[in-house]
Formats: sequence, C-alpha cells, structure tokens
Amino acid sequence: MPGGVVSEAADFLLDARGTSRELGAWVIGLAFGRDGSLGLGLGDGTVRVANPRQPQGEWASVAAHDGAVLALCADAKSGFLTGGDDGRLVRTAPDGSVEAVAQLGAMKWVEHVAAHESGLRAASVGKQLHLFDAQGAKLKTLTHPSSVGGIAFDTKGKRVAASHYNGASLWFVASKEDKPRVLEWKGSHAAIAISPDGTHVVTAMQENALHGWRLADGQHMRMSGYPSKTHFLSFTARGKWLATSGADAVVVWPFFGGGPMGKAPTELAGGDGVLCSAVACHPQHEVVAAGFADGLVLLAEIGSGKIVPVAAPGHGSISALGWNATGTHLAFGTETGFAGLVDLSKRG
Repeated sequence: MPGGVVSEAADFLLDARGTSRELGAWVIGLAFGRDGSLGLGLGDGTVRVANPRQPQGEWASVAAHDGAVLALCADAKSGFLTGGDDGRLVRTAPDGSVEAVAQLGAMKWVEHVAAHESGLRAASVGKQLHLFDAQGAKLKTLTHPSSVGGIAFDTKGKRVAASHYNGASLWFVASKEDKPRVLEWKGSHAAIAISPDGTHVVTAMQENALHGWRLADGQHMRMSGYPSKTHFLSFTARGKWLATSGADAVVVWPFFGGGPMGKAPTELAGGDGVLCSAVACHPQHEVVAAGFADGLVLLAEIGSGKIVPVAAPGHGSISALGWNATGTHLAFGTETGFAGLVDLSKRG
C-alpha cells in the first residue's frame, strides 16, 4: 500500500462508516448537489441519485442520456448538470426528474460542463463554449481556436476559463465584447483549474506535465516529472496547495511564498508504484482525498503526511471522487462501476 502506512488489517472507513453499491457501469463523474444529495454520472447514460442522510436507501437510477454521460457537475441551485454523447445538456433534479437544458447537436458530444451558484451554467461542444443562465436561456457562445479540453469558473462566477490547444482562454462572462485573455503555451491542454483567489490558472497537459500562469504578470509556471497524465487538479480551500493525480503519490504543489516555481512538490502516500488516479481537497481543511488505480481510497493530511485509509483496493481504478460542501461526506466511483459513500461526521 502507498507509503507502507495502510496495512492488510487496516480499518477502512467505508466498512465502518459507509455504504457501497455496484452500479454496473463506469462512474464518469460525481458531485454533491447544493441541496446535499449525491449524483453520479455513468457510462450507460444514467445518473444515480443518493441521499447521504439515508445512505442505505435506494440510489435512484435516472435515464438522463441516450448514450454515455461524458461529464457531470453540481447544478447552479440544486440537482446535477450532465453532458452526453447524445448532444444534450441535461439537469437531473434531486427527486430524479429530468429536464433538457439544451440540445446542442444530435451528432455532437457535450464533453465538459460547469456551473456556478450564481446561476451560470457552461457546456462545451468541440471548439464552442455555451453559457446559459439559471432558467436555461443561452447567454452567449464563446469560440476557441481548437476543441475545449476543460472548463472552470472562478470563485465569484465572473470569469470562465477554457483550455485548448496551445493554451487557455479566460473570458469575462458579463463582458459586452467577447474577447478573451489568451494564456499561451505550446501543446495540448486538458484539465483546468483557477485558484480560489483568482490569481492563477493551471492546466494539465498531454505531455505529462502541468502549466500555470500567474495572472498579475503573466509569469509562466512549469510543473513536470509526472509518469502519467494528470486528470484531477484540486486546490485546497484557501489556495495554499494544489493537489494533483498522475504519479504514484499525491503530488501537492505550494502556491504560497511566490508559488511553485523552483520549489519541489510535497508527495503524500506514495511508494508502491500504483498511480494516483483522482484527488479532491477537503472544502475546509488541508486534507486531500486520493484514489488510486488499484481502487484504494485514502485521506492524507498535507502538513503531517498522516494517512487514513477509506476504501480497500480491488474494485477498479478510482475515476470519480468528491466531498460535500461541509466536508462531512466523501464519495468515490470506479471504472468498474463500484461506488462508495462515507460519512466522516460520525465518531466510531
């Protein structure tokens, strides 16, 4: 096990404080809705909805897409927003009812979605990023030089960033003239994150590296050395650290005291050669949840390096991972369709 900390006889939190399900299809993404419910988007086109307050109850199965779910996020107010390979942008309510927000082309893939609590929603199809309001009305379409690889709103919902070939574009949502600030760096850029304070943009690249821009002066940041592609980028609540997947440890970069340039990252829970496939920072504390390619899920405290085992390996590579808003519940899903929900508020 990573770091030699998790032994065969480890007390996994999933066994003591959680519940699990075999969902039968790849868990593409998950999120806790703003109402507290849990939604999981699956490769068979369904969205599963669970109530963390009644974890042993039924996880409702909702037919959201004719094809696969390609992306899922918490919707602006409640419920979940999904994009599918059927060209549809769909909202699934906590009660399981489904509403089509937009049909973006029958032969097109809605590959990335994002939403902000202000009511804004975003969805990308090819080179285009479509913005919608809380009622589903289209606000604008933003066109990029190549296919969008990832999208992210800033904390205030005033800007939206999209990654693409040779960099990223940063747009002011309410601008009368839609002209982006283009952040240039050669290569293919995918996953994207904006720091909580809005000062940095970071992307994961095809070349097994990260690239970042300090917005104040355009300073470039190169973060390399990964043996695999990074699919998950997660800032801690105050933006002090950036946790990443893509190595055989949880790689955490410092974003304080001048940022990560010239500094070595902190590596947590590493050492056995199994790739970290997913990370999610706690919404309040400097703690990272991490999932690995063998199915192991654990918590790692950045300051001390302390490891707490959450779920045993053996159920497929972790493909989705996330916290609820208060950090009392953690959920994960795997490529083989196994999913777990753990209540960390209980005291054993």
